[in-house]
Order: sequence, then C-alpha cells, then structure tokens
Amino acid sequence: MHILLALMCSFSIEAQTSAPTTKVSLAVDHGPPYSQISEDGEISGAIVDIFQEIQQQLGFKLELVGCPFSRCIRMLEQGEVNAMGGLILTPKRQQLMHFVTPPYMVITSSFVFYARHESQLEIKRYDDLYGKKIAIMRGAAYFKRFNEDDKLIKVPVLTENTAIDLLVKGRVDLVIGIESTTDHAMSVLNQPINKLVKMDYRHSDTIYGYLALSQSFHNTDLAKRIDEQLKKLADSGELTKLVAPYKLPAVDRESLGF
Repeated sequence: MHILLALMCSFSIEAQTSAPTTKVSLAVDHGPPYSQISEDGEISGAIVDIFQEIQQQLGFKLELVGCPFSRCIRMLEQGEVNAMGGLILTPKRQQLMHFVTPPYMVITSSFVFYARHESQLEIKRYDDLYGKKIAIMRGAAYFKRFNEDDKLIKVPVLTENTAIDLLVKGRVDLVIGIESTTDHAMSVLNQPINKLVKMDYRHSDTIYGYLALSQSFHNTDLAKRIDEQLKKLADSGELTKLVAPYKLPAVDRESLGF
C-alpha cells in the first residue's frame, strides 16, 4: 500500500559516464520507506537508486517525476512516463503495461484492516468485510480475492492520509494496508495510531514489487537494455546491495523462479 502526497515535481540527473543518448522518465509516488518525496520536492527511494545505477551503465538522461500514486499509474498507462516501480502484478495491469522481471522488492507481510477503537468493529474472517465501507487507494492493487470482489463497498481515495482522515471521522469503517509499511506510514503522516485498531482478520502473502514500463516504451532498444541491465544487477548481487538499505530481502532470480 502506498502513501501518497499531492505533489508534482520533476528534475533531471545527467549520466556521469557519457553524454545521454535519450531520456527516460520515471514516475515516483510518495510511499515511505521505499519511495519518498520531501516537502522541498526531493525524490528518493529504492527504485531511484536502482535507476541511477542503470543510468551510469547505459548513459541516458533520467527524469524523475513525483506524483500521487493514482496519477503515476495513469501516466504510465497513457505513455506519459516511461517507467514506474513498486507495482504489484495483476492480470489487468499486464494488459496496460509491461512488467520487468525479476521483481526488485519482495515483502513477506499481511494485508490488514484498521478500524477506529470506538467503532467496536470485529472483523474475524473475510466475510465480515461485507457491508463495511473500506477506504482503498485509487488504482492500487491488494490481494486477488479482495481486488476482484465487486460485492465489497470500496471507497477510492487519492492519498493514504485522506483514507485515515475519513476513518478517524467515521466516514468509512475500515482502511486496508500492508502491515509492514502502514504502521511506519502512520508515524510519518502524524496520524493518531492510538485511535485505531487492527482487525483480527488478515491475508498473509509474499508481496512482489516490480518495475513496469509503458507499452509505448518497452519495445524500444533502450527499454530492452534496461531490462537486461536489471537482470545483470540481480545476477551479480548488486541489486540486493541496492535494496538492502530499505530492509528489503535479497533478490535472487533463481529462487524467485525467473
């Protein structure tokens, strides 16, 4: 689950090894601890570190575009940006963008649901979700059953901050999030975690975060070279080193089945 700020900014980083042959635009949403946009517009995170490493090898111009998650997704689908990281692969998304393997993020965690303490809600099994208003990030993907369940009452919002605000004010009953990142997000967003409680029901899963390329970009020569370079980083162990500062596990193509 991504944490979103309504920020839009972009800047370019010139390759140090050679003159850039072309430009690659990378959409980055604010999703601590794996991607961040500071108040002054500085963009950083695991996918930025990975692309800067690839940039040094291939010599292109890198444009970082900061955007709310749903806007980043839309721009990628429409070919307004070339790439975006940290995406969960779904059949629907596969029709709209190209996923690069192996995934660079692997998180073993649970999708959990948060409610207000005072609501006294009890969600002990999946079926208890029916009839409840559940805030979700617009354009985000969760686990398969939840994603495809049209009988649930899902309330799309642009930012996680908005979702928590709606929950605290009683306008929705639940907010869904990835447990390993949402607790951290609460502190970053200065949200009243003491007013919230996790429900008993959870969906545990291994969550993969992929680099995705726009359909209009992925067949280009440069896109193919980026794909090849990412695989080389995985095989050499360099990708594991790049994601280690973000407390992400090793990226091993063989163990991941790629």
